[in-house]
Amino acid sequence: MEERYLIAGLGNPGKTYDDTRHNIGFRVVKALAEKMGTSFRPSLVRTKGSVAEGRICEKKAHLLLPLTYMNESGAAVRKCVDYFKIPVDQLIIVTDDVDLSFGGIRIRAKGGSGGHNGLKSIEAHLGVQEYARMRIGVGGRQKGELSDYVLGRFTAEEQKVLPEIVEKAVEALEIWISEGVEAAMRKANRVGEI
Repeated sequence: MEERYLIAGLGNPGKTYDDTRHNIGFRVVKALAEKMGTSFRPSLVRTKGSVAEGRICEKKAHLLLPLTYMNESGAAVRKCVDYFKIPVDQLIIVTDDVDLSFGGIRIRAKGGSGGHNGLKSIEAHLGVQEYARMRIGVGGRQKGELSDYVLGRFTAEEQKVLPEIVEKAVEALEIWISEGVEAAMRKANRVGEI
């Protein structure tokens, strides 16, 4: 059977959450789908999410946008991994990170949740931490509730540079599939913060 890869972007479904900091994972994976020339279709029974499929460098790639809300992302990721028979080392999660400065991109081959509820859910459902993750810096909140900050929208100034950040993240995901996690880390982790 040919190798299959899964790229899951984390976020919350629905227009209310479009363009929020918490949905940067959705934004990046949607941009990747557009570049691949594929589109998402709901697959709630099989994957609890919207799924797109295509090829990156001749390799089969499944893209997932969980429709379970951030805190239950693991249920959708687990169903997708099981349904498409994706090995955990061929899975990468794309998510926001308030501990990274705006525009920073960090890829890791494995690790803890860092307090991120979406990653906590994935770890609980998969039972492992050995899956790749791409964290995209959305800037740290100055004061106030964390939930208000991540569910808030980017500033007008940040919106101007978001396309560049998304493009760099998409390029790093393509490298992850074509050359592996180490090459993707070299590409993404040296990218400066905006």
